[in-house]
Amino acid sequence: MKSSYKIAVAMLAGVALGALAVQGLHAQAKPPVYLVSEIDVTNVDAYTKEYVPKVRATIKAAGGRLLGASQKVTPVEGDAPKSRVTINAWDSLEQMRAWRNSPEYKEARRIGDKYAKFRSFAVEGVPQ
Repeated sequence: MKSSYKIAVAMLAGVALGALAVQGLHAQAKPPVYLVSEIDVTNVDAYTKEYVPKVRATIKAAGGRLLGASQKVTPVEGDAPKSRVTINAWDSLEQMRAWRNSPEYKEARRIGDKYAKFRSFAVEGVPQ
């Protein structure tokens, strides 16, 4: 076999092995977790000034990402919540739980509880 054919076969084998390795790594990736919260605000000014900046800082510091926050919820099927809705993304359920159990979040939440009622749930996404 000519050396140029040997090199070509070796390159193809390397590409195939690399593709299999990448596929295996993607299969092992944990799916993201989304925290969906419905928030019934009783004092908008205080909630916005005292709670929102603190809780957003704790989310960012803990590795979460705010994907959306809105007072305008459009129903697609059934009734829409009559409150605000936020969606935060986390790399794992463990990361989200660590944030919820952190002293920083608990302190911010004590403020939030003065001005709103919360309902939250976690949704496991699909691996990216």
